[in-house]
Formats: sequence, C-alpha cells, structure tokens
Amino acid sequence: MALIGQIRKNSWILIVMMALASLGVIIMYMSDDRTSLFGGSQFTMGKVNGEKIDWRNFSRVEDVMYRNSSADPYDRRAYLWNYFAEEVLIKKEAEALGLGVSVTELKALEFGPAYSPVIQQRFADPATRQVDVEQLNQFKTAIEGGNLTDPQARAFWAHQEKEIIKDRLQTKLGGMVAKALYTPTWMAELSYTDLNQRFDMAYVQVPFDELDNTEVSLSDDDYAAYLKENAAIYKSEKETRALQYVAFTVAPSAEDSATYQAKIAGYVPEFAAAENDSNFVEQRFGIIDAAYFKKDDISEVIADTVFSMAPGSVYGPYLDNGAYMAVKVLDRKVIPDSVRSRHILIQAANPMELATAQARVDSLKGVIESGAATFEALAAQFGSDATKDKGGDLDFAAPGGMVKPFNDLIFFEAEQGKLYSVVTQFGVHLVEVTAKKFINNNTGVKLAYLMERIMPSDKTQGNVKDKAIALMSGNRKLEDLVAAAKKDKSLSLAVTPLLEANDYNIADLGSGQSGRDMVRWAFTAKKGEVSPEVFSFQNAELLTVDKFVLAGLKTIQPAGLPSVENIREEIKQLVLNKKKGEVLADRMKGMDLQALASKFKTEIDTAQSISFGSGFLPDLGAEPKVIATAAALALNKTSKPIVGSSGVFVVQVYNKPEMAPAADYTATKTSLSSPSRAQIPSMIMQALMKNANIKDSRSKFF
Repeated sequence: MALIGQIRKNSWILIVMMALASLGVIIMYMSDDRTSLFGGSQFTMGKVNGEKIDWRNFSRVEDVMYRNSSADPYDRRAYLWNYFAEEVLIKKEAEALGLGVSVTELKALEFGPAYSPVIQQRFADPATRQVDVEQLNQFKTAIEGGNLTDPQARAFWAHQEKEIIKDRLQTKLGGMVAKALYTPTWMAELSYTDLNQRFDMAYVQVPFDELDNTEVSLSDDDYAAYLKENAAIYKSEKETRALQYVAFTVAPSAEDSATYQAKIAGYVPEFAAAENDSNFVEQRFGIIDAAYFKKDDISEVIADTVFSMAPGSVYGPYLDNGAYMAVKVLDRKVIPDSVRSRHILIQAANPMELATAQARVDSLKGVIESGAATFEALAAQFGSDATKDKGGDLDFAAPGGMVKPFNDLIFFEAEQGKLYSVVTQFGVHLVEVTAKKFINNNTGVKLAYLMERIMPSDKTQGNVKDKAIALMSGNRKLEDLVAAAKKDKSLSLAVTPLLEANDYNIADLGSGQSGRDMVRWAFTAKKGEVSPEVFSFQNAELLTVDKFVLAGLKTIQPAGLPSVENIREEIKQLVLNKKKGEVLADRMKGMDLQALASKFKTEIDTAQSISFGSGFLPDLGAEPKVIATAAALALNKTSKPIVGSSGVFVVQVYNKPEMAPAADYTATKTSLSSPSRAQIPSMIMQALMKNANIKDSRSKFF
C-alpha cells in the first residue's frame, strides 16, 4: 500500500514510464525489418521505387503458375522476382509515355489472331509447335460464358493477363526506342573498312612462360592496379561472400555393391526361363529394344560374349558403368546395310487425330491388299508429305537414317512386299519395304537387359555424415577446420566463388535447398565461423546424397571493387601474366622479327587475310590488342611489343591490298543496326533496373 501511495504522490513518474514503454514498443517495431506500426509489413519481401512486393501475393502466384512444375524452385522464384520488379518499372514507364493495352488488343493477344509470345509459349502443341487453338478456345468459351469456376484456373488466367500486358508494353517501349536508332554514314564507312580491309602479317610471339614465376614478384600494388584497370569486370553492386568448405564424398561400400550384385543374380534363372521377355523386363525396370545391334554398338564388356551365346541364354551379373547388369540374347540375324521403302503418311498432332489416322491407315491397307487400288495411287491421293508425288518412295536409307520406330520396322521386322503400320512423331505411316541390300553381311543381336545401379545405402550415407559431424564438432573455427581437413587425404577443400545474398547455385556442388541454405547461412555468419550444420547435396540422377559439406565463412566483400585479399587467388595468374608481359616487352624493345626469333629461340609466324573485325588469330584464339595494333600499322612497319592474351607480340604487316569503298552502305547500316535493335528489350530492362531504387529482401523468405 505504501508503494501505491508513493506512486500516487508522484504520478508523473508513472506517466513518464508508460510513455517510455510505448516509445520502446514503437522503436522495436520500427527497427524490425519485418513489421512496423507505420504501414510496414512482415510480408514485404522487397520494394521497387517504393512499391512493395508482398510475399503472400508472390507465393500465391508461384503456386498458381508452378504448382506442378518440376523446375528448380529457386530458378522459378528468381524468374518470378524479376517479373514482379520489371512489371512495376514497365508500368510506370508506360504511364509516363502514355502507352497502354486496350481491351480489344488484349483479347487479340490472348485468343488471336495476334497471339502474345506468352500464349505462343504456354499453349504450344508439342507436336506441331503451333498454338493449340482448341485448348485456347476452351478457356475463351469458359471465360466469356462465366463458367471458369475453378479458382486455380481463374487465378492462372488473371496472372497470365498481367504477363501479356507487361510483355506488350515492353514491346511497345522497345519499338519506340528501336525507331530512334540511326546509323550515320561515317560509322557505316568505318565499319565496312574494319570488316573488309584485309592484311597479311608476320609476327613473333613470346609466351609468358618464357619467364619463370620466380623471375617476377607481385606486390599488393600490382593487384590493386590490375583491379583498377579492369574495374568493369570485377566491380560488384552488391555485398558478396565466399565460403571455404570440406566435401565428404559418399560412395557405395563393398557391402552395398554386393547387395546389388546378389539382386541381379537372383533374377537370372527367372530371366532365362521367361517366355514373355517384354513383361519380365518392364516389371523390373530393365531395358528392351526392338533394334538389332552390331558388335561395335555394344558395350565392350559384353560384346564378345553375347555374340557367342545362343538365343534365349542369359549372361550376368556383370559390372558396367556403375551398375550390375544381366543381358539376355533374344535373337540374332544378318541385318541389311540399307533398305528401300515407301509409305503413306497420315499426319496426327493429338490423340484424337491419331486414332483417326490409324483407322484410315488400316482402311488403306485393306484396300491395297484386296487389289482394289495400288500403293502408288493411294499415296498420291492420301499422302501428306513430299513423297506423295512419287508413290511414297523413300529411296534407300542407311541404319539410323529414319526416326527410330520407322527405322526399327524396316530394318529389323518388316518382310519385303508386306504392309505394316507404324506410329512416329509425325503421325501414322502405312509402310512397305521394297528392297534390301546385304553387302557386308553384318550380324546383329537383339538384347534385353536387367540393371541395378550401385547406390550408397542409408547406412553408408549415415556413416559419412557421422564423420562430417565429428569434424564439425571438434573444429568451430575455419582455420582449425582447414588444418584438420588437410590431414585427411580422403577430404577435399575448396572455395566457392563470391556469392550474393540470393544465390542458390554453388559451383561444383549444385543448386537446390542445400545450396540455398549454405548461402543463407553465409549471410548471417561472422568471418571465420564454421556452419553449425552439415549440408547434404544429392546426385541429380540417382537422387541419393553424394556429398556432405561442412562450410566456413572465408570472405566478406562489401559492394564495389573487391579487396586484394579477397580476390588474390582468382586473379593471380592474370596479374602474373601482366607483370611478365611488362618485363618481356622491355626486353623485346627495339628488335626486329628476325632478331626476336633468334633471341627467344622461336619462329616467325604469319597470319593471312586478317581484318580489324576478326578478333582472333589462327591457333592462338582471341588477341584483340594484337590485331588492332596490326590494323593500324603502315605497310612494312614493325610494331612495338604488344602484351596480348597469350604472350608478348611484335608484328609487321607485309601485305595490305587497296580496298575500294562500297558503292552503297545501306547493307552495312542494316547489319550494324539490326543486332542493336534485337538487344533493345533486354537493354531497356537492364537500364531501368539499374536506375531503379530496389530493396531486395528475398533472402529473408527463401
């Protein structure tokens, strides 16, 4: 009671305390990146020129557009982020210029005739690569009739309309800029000369290896000077970080190998006794092929064996390319060197058309076999390709010269003079083999395989992970981790490239959740720390873990040019070459080609018909400095030493024919402006993004 009495007497203290508490809450919310009492949101994943990109909306769009996608989720999120950012910028730019997309225009872009690239890509028929009008019309009918009731479909179409509008506005903006492009005549004349003025030159190249690395020393100033000269290449707009990591490779154990060998061995008796080889193989996820293979086309592990086995016999288990296998010889026969055939193709682009085409081919087959009409006459009447005018004749074809189903039919199954039907990617064919040539009389075998790829078991993966955890537990600093890893020859140490906060693909390790988790950790860690978890990377083909990775934060590089310390190893060879080039150039100064060849025990080489626009020297690759210097040289003049990409050069132009000017530079102007016009859409977007005020907080959400 005494305390309450004191507070009442000094009520100002209570008021001040309450005010301070309220202010503390406000400051806490204001300083929190996720939530603010003043309009911020824990769901804001970024801002583009002040306009928020909401994580909830972003996630809804991702779910609508990519729910059943097998693409890397981080690839699609990166694509979707770019879309959201670009849409904001394009919309504001279009509004400022008075550009828009009318309702009539939007309908034409959605349903034709002026299909948007978005529609052309998303509604393309896989067979014809044309817009699937039937599928598109189903959407149109449902939308116009108010029958698009599926929420997922409605959301899909609503977002797609935004994509179409954004693409159309971007095209209009690009078109305006493209029309403003102009190539002046003087530029066309200069370009024409650069591309067409040819010259022959002699040169001496002294490679950088002429000097031993011990003959030059590199200082931090040398590295800093190189970075300054190449700032455009190495400057980063964002903070980057690099990880040093230890990779624990997961390989199948001897026990794992024995398990798969025993599994294949257990199949062998049943495989040999199987009457329906196709069913037996398919049920065990094996391989069976209609083709007959020559000895050279079969793995050398079994090539000799299968050609000495009787049809129906099985060989295995045997080890081939990381898998235990068993092979059954189904048949053996001499295969033709070439086959002549004719066909009537009834094209089909979807299941309904395929059924109709098959029925028509069956009908044509019956008509020909009854003698009511000839193959040639029906090919002319019903054929749908260029062979219809010559009775369907395809002439002689070598093995593999036709699409596989057609090839397998005419070479390995069809008897000469009989009619067959076969389905390919083009439709349904009525086929007749009219001749076969046997020149080399090569024997082929038809084979069926069972296969079990050797994969590390859960036990094996667990053992490797335990080893990684043990190393992590005993080494919480990067320097200690590196020292410990160097003592174990089974481990490999590596350093990642400089990574940005939203990266998810790590060179030599891969992408996916683990790559993303490593990067996210890197941007919360302190330099020299070791990750508190072991990251696992899957084999993309086998879907088993093939690497466990323990990482430490090696480098924190602020935006701008990297420090020498952080990039020393990456550019060391380039800086070394530059320094060697300076030393060699000094030694080569004032000498002619003959003297240089004698002093450096090399030869005088030549290059003919070079132009300024070439950029490359035969057998040496890109040497733009050398070619540019030579192009500017007067005839028979010797250049000063040129530090190129592969060494130091001295050149002399010994032939430079006179070149007549072009009669008209219209074609040159077109060739100069066309590539620039093609790049305008992407260049506009890059410029808008670069000049925009973009706050990217994706890394806090993904």
